[in-house]
Amino acid sequence: MANDDRPVYVRLRDVIAEAILEGRYRDGDPLPSVRALAAEHGANPLTVAKAYQSFQDDGLVLVRRGVGMFVAEGASNKLRKRARDHFLNDEWPRVRAQIERLDLRMDELFDLA
Repeated sequence: MANDDRPVYVRLRDVIAEAILEGRYRDGDPLPSVRALAAEHGANPLTVAKAYQSFQDDGLVLVRRGVGMFVAEGASNKLRKRARDHFLNDEWPRVRAQIERLDLRMDELFDLA
């Protein structure tokens, strides 16, 4: 998470979201405790709690008192839709412009994959 000017809680949110999108945490799965995630990323537990709270506010995480935090049903779909919308609206126009500037062909790009 180094070399990133965004607040730490936002970066931690991205780490958790990526894990959900990649299937490391599925809908209904428990998430690491605040302390465990803080230790894993060298973050303050209050910062991790803020990241989790923002997920809870968005309906992506559920808290079961005395048990822990869990990925809400449908969270992976919501995150995927948000990531897709962000890519198509914010990133793709820049990527497409670069492809056109460099006069790249789609077959060249797919051959690299």
